[in-house]
Amino acid sequence: MKFFIDTANLDQIREAQNLGVLDGVTTNPSLMAKEGISGEENVMKHYKTICDIVDDNVSAEVISTDYEGMIAEGEKLAKIDPKIVVKVPMIKEGVRAIKYFSSKGIRTNCTLVFSAGQALLAAKAGATYVSPFVGRLDDISTDGLALIEDIRLIYDNYGYETQILAASVRHPMHIIECAKIGADVMTGPLSAITALLKHPLTDSGLAQFLADHAKAAGTQK
Repeated sequence: MKFFIDTANLDQIREAQNLGVLDGVTTNPSLMAKEGISGEENVMKHYKTICDIVDDNVSAEVISTDYEGMIAEGEKLAKIDPKIVVKVPMIKEGVRAIKYFSSKGIRTNCTLVFSAGQALLAAKAGATYVSPFVGRLDDISTDGLALIEDIRLIYDNYGYETQILAASVRHPMHIIECAKIGADVMTGPLSAITALLKHPLTDSGLAQFLADHAKAAGTQK
């Protein structure tokens, strides 16, 4: 399972990269705005900086909702760095754009997916990744994990190569459940990733080991 971090914060990206488990980054206009990044030139520079930190897979989102605009934006984003994956919304013109990018060898991430039918269309258009939003579905009392299961079944039935990128992951159990279902990728905040490190028995066990070592070494106070 690939681990992506969903942020535009450079410090958090570096921390995740230094942990040694990071496979990519997902961003969106909201995350850019949260970091105070505005203006096309500054946004492009920020994407390049992110690409310089990580090994691959930096999702950069188009803003246009018309076909021509998406194509122009996507081609410009793809030129920033080979690590860029063009993020396209799940709308009619977005599906057309994904098909175009696929034909040109440009990787894509189909975002804002909330149904198995949408995921099926994205796969048929040749999307590299499809991003069902687990957390946002949970927010409206809908089982986001069930959607991951449905998409996994459909893709396996027909051998689609599109990877399931579980998005809007909120906490470590989302990650574990998505891994059990067979999601190819998860993307979430740094807090969800680092929470996987924690277990009270690990903490108490380590404390006991250190105490016993100190006692044996004669350094216990």
